[in-house]
Amino acid sequence: MLPSLPLTIIALLLSDVFASPTTPRPNGISMNLRRRVRTRSVEDWGVWAQNQRAGLTAKYGGQFPSQRRSTGTNLITNQDADSSYFGSLAIGTPAVSFDVILDTGSADLWVAGSACSVGCAQIPTFDSSASSSFKNESTAFSITYGSGDAAGALASETVQMAGFSVSNQVLGICDQVSSGLLTSPVSGLLGLAWQSIASSRAIPFWETLASGDSWDSPVMAFQITRFLNESNAQDLEAGGSFTMGFVNSTLYTGDIEYIDMPTSTNSYWILPITAITVQGNSISVSSGTDSYAAIDTGTTLIGGPADEIANIYAQIPDSAPGTGNYEGYYTYPCDTDVVVTLSFGGTSWPISPADFELQEIQRGTCLGSFFVLTTGDSAPSWIVGDTFLKNVYSVFRYSPASVGFAALSTYSLSMNDNVGLEVPSATIGSVSAAATAGTANTNNSNSSSAVPLRSFSLIFTIATTSIVVLSNL
Repeated sequence: MLPSLPLTIIALLLSDVFASPTTPRPNGISMNLRRRVRTRSVEDWGVWAQNQRAGLTAKYGGQFPSQRRSTGTNLITNQDADSSYFGSLAIGTPAVSFDVILDTGSADLWVAGSACSVGCAQIPTFDSSASSSFKNESTAFSITYGSGDAAGALASETVQMAGFSVSNQVLGICDQVSSGLLTSPVSGLLGLAWQSIASSRAIPFWETLASGDSWDSPVMAFQITRFLNESNAQDLEAGGSFTMGFVNSTLYTGDIEYIDMPTSTNSYWILPITAITVQGNSISVSSGTDSYAAIDTGTTLIGGPADEIANIYAQIPDSAPGTGNYEGYYTYPCDTDVVVTLSFGGTSWPISPADFELQEIQRGTCLGSFFVLTTGDSAPSWIVGDTFLKNVYSVFRYSPASVGFAALSTYSLSMNDNVGLEVPSATIGSVSAAATAGTANTNNSNSSSAVPLRSFSLIFTIATTSIVVLSNL
């Protein structure tokens, strides 16, 4: 018999201030995260699971002057119960604010333009004619995701976020977006990975700031909330925070453990998975490049090689491979609390059973959040998304190139499932530091060969099922 109350997925967030009045906060400008909730039938969950796996497979298949150093916080929005997380930025002169997905698994910034005629119904769009700083680069732009495409032209503009301003930032202004790729209030995506994987060839917004003198410290960090399987969750909930130029000590406890990236060329934020335990039992993991994992805020779940995924579920009594739409996934008894830990060369970081349990698909039978993923030759074997990142404070350091994790503070943990917290909205703050983007190489062929295909099937609404999920961006 099917459960009488289906669960929701994950959500997006990005907006205003998100700290309690009694909690000390560092100087800087902040934005919030939001999320949106929807109930799904068992059939819809099956289609969603199939699209998520297919989309993520497609996604990975294939010194600048500044006025002064500063720090900034962008509060995030959790959308559809951890399906995706978004924040806000402002574009143009005068500045107009937009909500965008925050994605460490891609490197392009793009938004829907006012001339968008396909896939932009009820989506806030950017009107280039209203901005005095707009410059058309006269170069076509297109990007392909597992669940659709976005196409338009490259432009350069002034972009602001969390108190930072970058002039001459190259971005895509899209006039065609596949149906279901964007879900209001989200207007586009901010890629936070390295320039080498940008389809536009443009220097990413964050990289301009980190490589110059704009930030106090060359780091950006995430704390994201959990509302998965919270029956009272709304479509949009407070999602946590995204900081630039500093780490917020109120959001974590203990030390931040940094692991240097193992690659000589920076592309994705890559770490090696050196150890995995399930229910306290160690499983064998590959070494060398086969152990590489992309740490991806734009992905909802965790995908990995077939053998290792099978070994994980082999430690869970009565687990079984999924069939049909659930091919590549595994089911297990819902009354089993599954604890998985991941290590990247140091601490073993536990994943909450609440995040491992994705959804009850039949009475007493649950779907696990680890699934089989086949990536392209240039992409890492593992994609580690929000299933893991909800359990840690994560820091992405420009120099030396590394990713750090720390345990969440009591304050951060108190935000989980807290439906009473204020949801931020897209805002424009004052500028505390400014920079100018370097000249981008826009000599691109507009083909997807420039970067492995990206998928929005987990971050955005899947067109066939109207499900919003954060895992496949």
